[in-house]
Amino acid sequence: MPDPYFFGYGSLVNLATHDFPDPRPAKLKGWKRAWRHTDLRPVAFLTAIPDPESEIEGMIAHVPKNDWAALDQREWAYDRVPATNSISHTLTHDVEIAVYAVPHDRHTAPSNHHPLLLSYIDVVVQGYLRAFGQDGADRFFATTDGWDAPVVNDRAEPKYPRHQQLKPDETAFVDNRLERASVKIIQPHQQKEADDLPAYFKF
Repeated sequence: MPDPYFFGYGSLVNLATHDFPDPRPAKLKGWKRAWRHTDLRPVAFLTAIPDPESEIEGMIAHVPKNDWAALDQREWAYDRVPATNSISHTLTHDVEIAVYAVPHDRHTAPSNHHPLLLSYIDVVVQGYLRAFGQDGADRFFATTDGWDAPVVNDRAEPKYPRHQQLKPDETAFVDNRLERASVKIIQPHQQKEADDLPAYFKF
């Protein structure tokens, strides 16, 4: 029976956010990353979208005893999609690999009402910096759609439940790349006042 693995392309690349065994770099062909909002969550997150011309880097890791419960709970707004034949990796034994993606008819573009969280971006970029270096993190920015979305600066009070403490050079990298992409950064009180959503960030 093939060993079950998952392919992570966002926060799952950051190994500080989980303890699944045998993590290693891999590539997913025929998909791209995009910032999207689903009505199942209050803010926008990354999802994978089919695109025959694209290839993205990420991490695969083993799911012991085929027990997907914890990962399915973490990725509860996503569908688990078989992707074995689309993934290149260094494993030499028989595996089946899945990727989590929001169904096409369940997501829309981010907005001021449903922005990105800087604490989430920090986690993802930290993962790419540590797994793939600055060049790999730059490829993450280049191969992700949706940087025209607004980003709420919640670093002082992180709303993302698996937020991590970044080193100063990691923070500087994130800030620099967001500035290069002309990303609109707004403060939490500005977002709340604009949308009149005092309980907005409840997960």
